[in-house]
This record gives sequence, C-alpha cells and structure tokens, in this order.
Amino acid sequence: MSARPTGPAAGSHGPDATAAAASASPAELRRRTEEFLAAHPPADTGRTDFLRARFDAGLAWVHYPEGLGGLGAPRALQAVVDTALEAAGAPDNDPRRIGIGLGMAAPTLLAYGTEEQKRRFLRPLWVGEEVWCQLFSEPGAGSDLAALGTRAVREEATGDWIVDGQKVWTSSAHVARWAILVARTDPALPKHQGITYFLCDMTDPGVEVRPLRQITGEAEFNEVFLTGVRIPDAHRLGAVGQGWEVARTTLMNERVSIGGMRLPREGGMIAPVAALWRERPELRTHALHERLLELWVDAEVARLTAERLRQQLAAGRPGPEGSGMKLSFARLNQEISGLEVELRGEEGLLYDDWTMRRPDLVDFTGRGAGYRYLRSKGNSIEGGTSEILLNIVAERVLGLPAEPRDDKDLPWKDLAR
Repeated sequence: MSARPTGPAAGSHGPDATAAAASASPAELRRRTEEFLAAHPPADTGRTDFLRARFDAGLAWVHYPEGLGGLGAPRALQAVVDTALEAAGAPDNDPRRIGIGLGMAAPTLLAYGTEEQKRRFLRPLWVGEEVWCQLFSEPGAGSDLAALGTRAVREEATGDWIVDGQKVWTSSAHVARWAILVARTDPALPKHQGITYFLCDMTDPGVEVRPLRQITGEAEFNEVFLTGVRIPDAHRLGAVGQGWEVARTTLMNERVSIGGMRLPREGGMIAPVAALWRERPELRTHALHERLLELWVDAEVARLTAERLRQQLAAGRPGPEGSGMKLSFARLNQEISGLEVELRGEEGLLYDDWTMRRPDLVDFTGRGAGYRYLRSKGNSIEGGTSEILLNIVAERVLGLPAEPRDDKDLPWKDLAR
C-alpha cells in the first residue's frame, strides 16, 4: 500500500482567512483581493505557490468555510474575486483538468466529509495537485447505479475495507490520484440501502486502470479493476450504508457540472457551426438556414437557463433541475454537430486521425466536425443516461407518479442478474 499523507493539508491557513467576516461585502472582498495581489504579485509568484496562497486566503471558493478555501461569504461574490484576479493576470487552477474534483468530489466532501477529510483533501484538489476521478458506473449495473455489485467487506482485525469489483466509463482514471467510490457493503439489504461511499487511493495495490477506446479513437474513459484494494475506514465518506444518499449529492453536482458549463454567447458547439455559416456562403440552403436559426435560439436559451441554475446554486445545494440542463445539453450537442456534418456535405464525413490518444481532459468541441459529431453521441450516456434523467425530471420536477419498481424492496442478493 502506498504511503498516505496524514493530517491537515500542508501549509498554514493565513491570518486573512481566519480574520475574514462571514458576511463579506463586495467592497470588502475587493479590498481583500487587492491586498492579496499586493502580497503575491502573479508575475513574481510561482503558479502553485500562488494557488496555495489563494486557497489559504479564502479566495478559492468564497462560499466555503474559513480555513477550507473560503470565507463563508455568499457564493455570488466569487465573481468579484475572479474578475480582479483575471485582470491582474493571475494563474488559474486549470478547472477543465480537475473538473471531477471541483464539480463532484469537493461539494460531496464539504457536505459529508469529516473535518480531517476536508482539511486533507480540499486544498490539493482545488490547487490541482491531485486529480480526482469517479468510480461509480459498472458493466453489470448500466444506468441503474443502485444495482452496483462492487463489494466492500470490512476486515475485523484492522477495520479496513477490502474492495473487489469493476468500474467502467471512468474519465481521468489514468491521471487521477484519488477517486470517489461507491461499493456494496450489505447485499442483504435492498439495493439502495446497502451501499457505502469511499475515497479510494488510485495508487494503491489492486487498482488497475485499462484504456477504453471510444468511437472517436480516443481513450479518455477507462475500465478500472479493483482486486483486494484496502481502504482505511478513515476514508469512508458518510455513515456505513449511507452511500446512496451521498452519491445523489455527487450526481446532482455532476449534472450541473456537465450541463451547466459557463459559456459566452454563441459559445460551445454552436460556435463552429455559426462561424462556418458566415465563412462558407456556398454551403447555405434555405432549409439549413431555418434549422441553424432554431438551434441557435435553443443554444442561447440553454445558456441562459444554465446561468439561472448557477444563481440558484448560490442559495444552496443543487436540485433536480440540473438533470433538465444535462438533458438539453446532450440533445443540443447531438443536433448541432449533426447539422454541421450535413452542412459540410462530403467534407463533413472526413475524420482527422484514428490513432488512439489518452487525453487528460474531455474536449467536447475540439478537433474537427467529425470528432464533434462522434463525441456528442456520448453526451446522452455520460453523467446519467437521458432515460434516467427523464425519470428524475418527471418524478422530482414535474411531480408525476413514479415508475413502477418491483425490485425496490428486494434484498440486492436476490435480484435477477
């Protein structure tokens, strides 16, 4: 087993953070940011040192508690900090590379972690020193995550958990140091009740990561095999058997993270199609023009809805509305990328390179039109399939009757598989 860092995150939490007022005003936060920049000029401070100091000053995510990268301030005030730092040329923490940690692991740690876990994991997560992945999906569970079969058995002598099983479609597993993991700890209980949530060290013996080549030729996803992996009880997140509740917090944040990405006007997948339309008048037809206009409007509606969702998040935890955003994101990406291929004609069928690549991050819009078309097919699967999200929207947003589930109260071990 690899050595695990213990105790609080390295580095002290500076006096600025400890003296911060929970009800910081925009003017106070602007002053605090200016003082921080004066003490840590970006041009003369190393990137990692700057980010660590920013976290310790409470300017990483201002709505987090003091000592954990925040000031206990309203989340909406983060824009005051970000604007001032961007204007000063400050380095960012490469949020696309560490998106799973920022968007899924961090809010779950904040909601369910012990104080020791928060202090150990949040700082290197935010700085980007430790990349995270998500060990949720399984080959035998499909869209029904609660049917997962990866087992975690507690060793009486040590209290450690021994984990065996297989996960699939794991983004960033090949570059991750840590993973959020759900495993079955009591097969005698119904499938939603016998699950526990863990933090898994991806460098530990028994963790094997294999590339999973996709339709694009890339292998941003992975299969992860867990064989006798030992996880100390101190790396359990939440109570034993509380895993489904903890996982739902992660999943709601995941859907907001995927579907609610901040984009400029005419950004995202619609951008290259709109640019092509302006640059290549010979490709235009009246019918394609009508479809482009309709999709452009839909993209703008989705962008503004995502912005409203982010404002809603400022008031508390994400709600099931994030599932609707993720649904829209998947449908739009597929329709827009399909239009781009059709607009380009034979040229749209070309593909640049089938060589297998192992990208460090997901790139929905990169490379050419063929890549965008193929990559968008995964949007309706990753982060919860569209069918599952439709059920969530129907039951929890619209209040429609729940879908009949005859396996809900059966012990997991008695379910047909």
